[in-house]
This record gives sequence, structure tokens and C-alpha cells, in this order.
Amino acid sequence: MLTELEGRGRSVVALLALAVAAFCYVTAETVPVGLLTEIATDLDVAESRVGLLVTVYAVTVVLATLPLVRAAARVPRRPLVLALMAVLVVSTVLSALAPGYGLLLAARVLGALSQAVFWGVVAPVAAGMFPVQVRGRVLAVVFTGGSLGPMLGVPAGTWLSQVAGWRATFVALAALSLVAFVTLAAALPTTDDAAHGHAGRGTSPSRRHYAMVLATTVLAVGGFFAVFTFTATFVVLVAGMSAALLGPLLLARGLADFGGIAAGGVLTDRNQRLAVILPAALLVVTLAGMFVLGTHPVAAGTAIVLTGLAMGAITPALSNRVMEVAPGSTDTASAGSSVAYNVGVAVGSSLGGLTLTYADARSTALTGLVLAAAALVVALATPATRRPPAPPVPGLPARAAAEPSTDATEATRG
Repeated sequence: MLTELEGRGRSVVALLALAVAAFCYVTAETVPVGLLTEIATDLDVAESRVGLLVTVYAVTVVLATLPLVRAAARVPRRPLVLALMAVLVVSTVLSALAPGYGLLLAARVLGALSQAVFWGVVAPVAAGMFPVQVRGRVLAVVFTGGSLGPMLGVPAGTWLSQVAGWRATFVALAALSLVAFVTLAAALPTTDDAAHGHAGRGTSPSRRHYAMVLATTVLAVGGFFAVFTFTATFVVLVAGMSAALLGPLLLARGLADFGGIAAGGVLTDRNQRLAVILPAALLVVTLAGMFVLGTHPVAAGTAIVLTGLAMGAITPALSNRVMEVAPGSTDTASAGSSVAYNVGVAVGSSLGGLTLTYADARSTALTGLVLAAAALVVALATPATRRPPAPPVPGLPARAAAEPSTDATEATRG
């Protein structure tokens, strides 16, 4: 993924630091899931209240993203990103030092407010350091950092908590966040490229297309989480697999997610529309497979892993599509995309829960299938964009730099 970005050393370092920052934010949001017992015992509270540390964090991000990103619209990106990272470091240190539940919750809210702005600006900041021809691959690097949070950050944090206590997990996370902060302070460009050119405004702005991309996001994410939220139940009750296989299965799904992000980043630089349609179609097929063949362990396990590939591939594709069709500032458009993603999580998990309550575990795959199929329909209905050919870019093959993207070519022919 980084081979196309050679020759821009300082920007590559900053990009990797942004990926580490994304890893830290996602880990900070979800790591209490693995620390429930330790925190509850130490602070003498119920595990259900510890669970609220994740819920309140997520709700804060959803509610604060759009207003905070709009409020920060005129703040130069470099000092803004550094300030956000500083807040993340402070919030994780405060979490580690919190003597009681109330202060721990307050520290979590502070971190969530920082994350709300980070996910609104990170895509334009990262993309602004590189030419538009490799924007999908650039975004894939950032989202790879985020995807490693649940796959590596949470298990590592859980292990550290068991060995040295839950506070050590937050200390380690604060240290890694500080490394990202220092690296960004040294490598992030001083010029505010993200506010200008292709990274600042939509390159093919369209309110209708933007709304369709957001709808695709909500439906695809909803379809995935309708099933993923209840993976453990599906694996044991439907597929008849041992609960001991859940961990390896989720690890395989995480690795597939990682591979999907890399593939999606490459494909979206070549054909933005197809890069959304293909993983959406794969998600439909895998969820259909889970519903029809869910009682067969091998088929069910394979389908679960492939859902990771589908969601990994569609993540950078949707982000790149948002920056292409953003009707105004890409900061605000990316913030809207972040909200849409979280709405999809809430809708999918809620509908999956209702399905589990009033039907059965196998039917959660059917619920997810309906939502994913709707996402595919919207993706198919979203036209290709009309972007003029970009000028040649040093370091890229002359033909690739001079020719318009396949997506733009399709639009012209259509």
C-alpha cells in the first residue's frame, strides 16, 4: 500500500502516525470491554456500569461529531490534530489515575469529544498530504490503524490488565498516544493542504450522491452489525461450534478485515463505484450463506470470515466516495459519514437484538441480509462521478497519473 507513496518520506511518516492515532482512538473506545471485571472489582461498581463506559463514549461521539467539526472548521489542521492528540493523551492518563467511577467516566467523555473531531478531519488531513490518484490507498492506511484496534489493541489491553492491572492498560495506551503526538508534531506538514484542493472540497460535489453514499453506509454497516453483534450466539446455537473456537474465528475475521482494507484502498483508486458495489455484493452473499447454510460449521465459519473481508474493503471505498461527492467541506462530509457509520451500528445491533428476541439466532443473518441487500441496491443506483483527468504526479507511472480514473471514464461514457 505504501509503495505508491515513496518519495514523500515526511508525509508517509505523518500518515503512519495518523494510523497509530486511529488505532489508539479505537482501542480507547472499546478496551473497557476486556477490562469489565478488573475495573468493577477495583472501583466497587457493577459490571453493567463499567459497560456504560463504552456506551456513553459512543453516544458522545455520535452527538458531538457534527457540531464540533463545524465549530473547528476554521482552525488550521496541524494545530487542531496536535490538540486532539494532546487531549487523547490527557484523557487516557486521567483514566489511569481516576480514583473513582465518576472521574473515570468524565475522562472517557473527554476522550470521546476528541475522537468526535478526529474522525471528522483525519481523512482530509491524510489525503491532503498526497495526490488524489492515491487517495484511496492513503485512506486505507489510516483505516488499517483503526481496524487493528479491536483485533490487537483490545486483546493486548485485556492481557496487560490481567498481568499488571487495568490502569496499566491505560498507561500503555497513553504512552502510545504520546508517541503518535510527538511524531505528528515532527512530521505533519506546516502548510494546511487539507483545507485546499481535492482534500478540502468534494472533487465532484453532489448533494444527492452524498446522501446516497450515507444511505449505503448506514445500511451496509447495519446489515453487518445485525449479525456481528451476536456472533457468539450464532456460532454456538446455530452452527453448533464450540465456544472455544470463537476467539480464533474472530481473529480470522479481523485478519480478513485487514486484507479487505488493503484491497479496497487499491480498488477505490481505480474505480470508486465498483469499489463500493463489490464488497456490498460480497456482504449480501455471505449473509445469505449464513442464513441458508448456517447450521454447517465450515460454511458458517467461512461466511463469518468473509464478512470481515467485505466490511474491510467497503470502509476506504465509502470514505473515498464521500470525499469525491462531498457537497461542501470534506471535514463536514467526513463527519457526516462517521455519524452514519455509528447510526448503522445502532440500527443493526438493535434490529439484530429484536430478531433474536422474537425469532431466533439464525434469523439475525436474514435481518442483516435485508439491510445489506438494500445497501447494494443504493450503491448500484449511485452513478459514477465526473472528474476531469488530474495532472501528472511525480513518482506515479505516467499513464496512471495522466489518465482519468475508471470511475470518471464510466461516467463520461454513460
